[in-house]
Amino acid sequence: MNQALEQEINQLHAEFCAGLADPKRILILYTLAEQPNSVGDLANSIGLSQPATSRHLKLLRERGMVIATRIGPSVEYRLADVRLIQALDILRAALKDHLSHRAELADAFSTE
Repeated sequence: MNQALEQEINQLHAEFCAGLADPKRILILYTLAEQPNSVGDLANSIGLSQPATSRHLKLLRERGMVIATRIGPSVEYRLADVRLIQALDILRAALKDHLSHRAELADAFSTE
């Protein structure tokens, strides 16, 4: 692969992952994995204001993680790809292992 193309792919990858850099956006994705929601319902469900929820959804939409569909006067949001949740679950498993390892190190340190 040529270097310019590889650089562009890495940049797109980083931008995509930046969409996951906020805990509220991760919560939104997990909530939408359960069922599609309007902004208002989603905001109530996750305990965030409607404007803040809309901003997060806009960013997720721009990165292709959620799909917005107009239904009458409201817009319904849904997860664009279930593999996002699978990827988040894999990251959580890796985080769990990492934290377990750190706890083992802390325990070893405290017994010395």
